[in-house]
Amino acid sequence: MEPDWLVWARRLQAIAQTGLTFVQDPFDRERYEQIRRLAAEIMAAHSNAETALIESLFAEQSGYATPKVDVRAAVFRDDGSLLMVREASDGRWSLPGGWADVNQSPREAVVREVHEESGFEVVPLKLAAVFDRSKHPHAPVRPFHVYKHFFICAIRGGAPLTSLETTEIGFFNEETLPADISIGRVVPYQIGRMFAHYRAPELPTEFD
Repeated sequence: MEPDWLVWARRLQAIAQTGLTFVQDPFDRERYEQIRRLAAEIMAAHSNAETALIESLFAEQSGYATPKVDVRAAVFRDDGSLLMVREASDGRWSLPGGWADVNQSPREAVVREVHEESGFEVVPLKLAAVFDRSKHPHAPVRPFHVYKHFFICAIRGGAPLTSLETTEIGFFNEETLPADISIGRVVPYQIGRMFAHYRAPELPTEFD
């Protein structure tokens, strides 16, 4: 789904990051830093970002390179409608969610994200899917590899409340979903699968 240059640049960055974590020889360290710089140059050549900015972003990463973790909540009311939030950053609709935090379990992370972005308190009922972002038509592309975890959730309290990250909160059924979806965060196929899991809780967890 993603262009070859992005896959290659990510791979080079991961090699450099992991190499710099374990390297002992100063000459090898210099070579890994050159690989990291090359990865940044590739990304800069295919985007509007400056090489120095991308290289700085890469330099912030340390340790063995692994995918980043995103959590998303498919929160359903008793009438079968789905909670969505309008993102302040792009003005488009998404399932509430975001990056998982260190020292929080996936369950805790998705509960926190829903409360922060919508005001609702939820209980996760099921891990419906683990999707590889690179295998779905998200846009824009990201410099890092991302695994997206989708949870089916039920409301147990709270009230609708916007935040610094969200400007509007709404509930939609499958036939009335908003047209302006924030496809950097979710894509229509993923939302459709959440409705399928809500209607048939016995479905197994999906994964790429």
